[in-house]
Amino acid sequence: MIHVVIVGAGLGGLAAAIGIAKAGHQITILEQAGALGEVGAGIQIPPNASRILKKWGLLDSIRAVSVQPSDFILRSYHDGTVLSKQNLVPYAEERYGAPYLHIHRADYHRILVAEAECLGVKIWLHSKISHIDFDEPSVQVVGQPGKFYADIIIGADGLKSTCREAMQGPPPHLTGDLAYRIVVKASDMKAHPGLRDLAEKPAINYWLGPSAHVVCYLLRSGDLYNVVLLCPDDQRTDTAQADLQEMRAIFKEWDPKLRILLGLVQESSRWRLQDSEEMGTWVRGKFALLGDACHASLPYLAQGAALAIEDGAVLGQLLSIDGLNISTTLSTYESIRKARTTRIVKGSAALRDVLHLPDGREQRERDKDFSSEPFEGYPNRWADPVFQPWLFDYDVQKEVDKALSALNTDRNEMRASAAASA
Repeated sequence: MIHVVIVGAGLGGLAAAIGIAKAGHQITILEQAGALGEVGAGIQIPPNASRILKKWGLLDSIRAVSVQPSDFILRSYHDGTVLSKQNLVPYAEERYGAPYLHIHRADYHRILVAEAECLGVKIWLHSKISHIDFDEPSVQVVGQPGKFYADIIIGADGLKSTCREAMQGPPPHLTGDLAYRIVVKASDMKAHPGLRDLAEKPAINYWLGPSAHVVCYLLRSGDLYNVVLLCPDDQRTDTAQADLQEMRAIFKEWDPKLRILLGLVQESSRWRLQDSEEMGTWVRGKFALLGDACHASLPYLAQGAALAIEDGAVLGQLLSIDGLNISTTLSTYESIRKARTTRIVKGSAALRDVLHLPDGREQRERDKDFSSEPFEGYPNRWADPVFQPWLFDYDVQKEVDKALSALNTDRNEMRASAAASA
């Protein structure tokens, strides 16, 4: 058994704690907040994440507080005309053996906390990191005289990571977009005949328009409707309370149904969207980064939290293998994860150019492509016959086995070369 210290008790830190604890190791999480919880409302759990939750025995608990959307539906901003649709029920479970789900962040976080604590993970609150010693390795906590020593330290402290800064990694990158985050009561929507189908039929609805798009789906047994408006960033602070008149003015030319929905909004916050510039490495000695601390992404592929779940599962799988030293474990973790996360970060940024096209030739060509049979490079990325399985069919065990096989091949080749030289 080894001792692992994880910095950060968000979804990624908890996923790492669960994956590694299930491998039989001792875990301490250091969280700077004074209370556990997640900020925000809805989050999507695609099959690549729900498959891991299923393996961990958590899927039933997750399902109980989730909504399962029937389809991805991409609509024109003009009038809501359906441009493209990808089935999810029953397709996701039939094709990938795991569902596509929507969940409230607070519910997701609560379930992961309960599982971590059940596995014996110790969570220290009010524990802000002031210094990391990469050689020992150890961390110093503000206001505490001693140090936390560990065999491995994992930095899972999110977008504004103190751990990444200690590794001299680049700061978060402003993407030029912001998000209005909104929750509307489904009961209020049902009072409007034009909104009743949105409130009663679980689906992921996207509206695509010039320089902006909108994402909507149901939460909490269909009681809440999660709305995210994505548009150009024009504010100077990371978060701000929204001016509702200003918000509605941005979408005044959009689908009348969407305008009715925005008329029900009572409050909203605005969040500047940031992502990560790729780092040369996530690993230094017996320290490694995880989740948004090293691969924060625009939310346009809805994969940010799922990638952190994958990270934790890969670490747990590697740390369950006897005879694999810590240095090799962490370098293998990075080799397994880095290319995939980089592709998704870049793919999320590129998707903005597809979703936000202004009216004109390129938009008409995109919409014509939507009407054709899906092909590699299809503008609905969730229906792309090549990209979709690459995204959703990720298998942690297969990826670990493949990496270890390559590692053994390299070692055998080095031994053979050394023997030949002798």
